[in-house]
Amino acid sequence: MLENSDRTWLPEMGETWQKTLSWQPNPAQQILFQRLYELICQGNQQLNLTRITDPMEFWEKHLWDSLVALKKWGIGNGESGMGIRNCRVIDIGTGAGFPGIPIGIIQPNWQVTLLDSTRKKIAFLETLVENLDIKNVTALCDRAEKIGQQSQHRESYDLALIRAVGTASECAEYALPLLKIGGLAILYRGQWTEDETTALRSPVTQLGGIIESVEKFTTPITNSIRHCLYIKKIASTPAKFPRPVGIPTQKPLQ
Repeated sequence: MLENSDRTWLPEMGETWQKTLSWQPNPAQQILFQRLYELICQGNQQLNLTRITDPMEFWEKHLWDSLVALKKWGIGNGESGMGIRNCRVIDIGTGAGFPGIPIGIIQPNWQVTLLDSTRKKIAFLETLVENLDIKNVTALCDRAEKIGQQSQHRESYDLALIRAVGTASECAEYALPLLKIGGLAILYRGQWTEDETTALRSPVTQLGGIIESVEKFTTPITNSIRHCLYIKKIASTPAKFPRPVGIPTQKPLQ
């Protein structure tokens, strides 16, 4: 642990959390956010985890941006948007652990799986989670296309999160096979248009889903535009999806 005089402190941003998300972290959660920030910065010295290490930028682009997707239900209320208290969550292509770790921190009753295909990142995340002592978060090294065809994962999750991973069509194909009927995929996007929503409807329908809503957000520091797409699973995904590794990228669903 660093001495206090040597530490770079995350801003607490209590008023901004409250104003934008009608919530703010309690002292224990703030300590975990600070420790998460320090561990990510340390890990960045060996691994290319994130270019975002400035404390204010980290707060906005990793913490706030991860949690904004839960705003429509009330953050930290212990339940998912589906009214499920013990929500089973998968964060697909988690990278440095976002959005899965911040969500795991504020929702201790949820079981969060961090999925990434890069072994070094998963090894780092396993150590990070152990150091944070958050028992409800685990890490898995694999591909969404592979586990989507495995019985222990297929149609097993209540919530699938996918941020900064491929096109929206690809993301839907990775996420929907993993969801139970009634489950929800949240696709984190930057800019988004009505035309893109229209184009996504057919792929989502083929996968057993429906676009429930598209929410637009403005980040509180840099005033950047963000969107979250909420896709509900309403029918079983056909067995042919997800297609083998690489195919969703090479031949996106139309």
